[in-house]
Amino acid sequence: MAINSIQHQDFFLVKDDDEGNSFYGFDQEWYNTLWQRRAGCGPTVVANIVNYLNCTRHGGKHLPLTKKEALAIMEDVYQYVTPTLRGIPSTQLLYDKVLDYAKNTGLDIQLEVLNVPEKWALRPDFQQLISFLQKALAKNTPLAFLNLDNGAEKRLDSWHWVTIISLDHKENTNSAIINILDGGKIQEIDLGQWFHTTKLGGGFVSFDVSY
Repeated sequence: MAINSIQHQDFFLVKDDDEGNSFYGFDQEWYNTLWQRRAGCGPTVVANIVNYLNCTRHGGKHLPLTKKEALAIMEDVYQYVTPTLRGIPSTQLLYDKVLDYAKNTGLDIQLEVLNVPEKWALRPDFQQLISFLQKALAKNTPLAFLNLDNGAEKRLDSWHWVTIISLDHKENTNSAIINILDGGKIQEIDLGQWFHTTKLGGGFVSFDVSY
């Protein structure tokens, strides 16, 4: 199996000084309002990725963030990556909102998208998806993953964005495991099972950023 991964998983560490808990990645449940907590997975993932890129590319804070610091980043992103009444149910919508965020905050963000459409005839093959993920992770870049329908992979939530931080793939097979950040935890997901059983599909967005 070939493993592709971001280089600094520890940069996602968040500490709760009040309760002594530790988390990996941000959690939409930290938002202050009920609607933000229900629909805030997209901005949470964007905040995860932008903070990581800030740390690795431009000398951002490497020590573990506190929940208060993490929430400040999440709220800043939420101003621009704002969910609609249906959340952020497409890669195009996330793409547009991230570019709006970048324009208003002085970031130069480059985005690439790979969609997995609902119609099977329009979907990329599995190796195209693997190559897309490998390209981003080789550049030490986490990815945003939109799952509209989890299919047989019950560990995923449907209609939900998560952050991909690693890929474990056996060459020339349909077997692949990804590690994602969701709910302040690292979770292992069977990407092959999702890809081959999802009815509605989803999509993937890779980021790079400069100042």
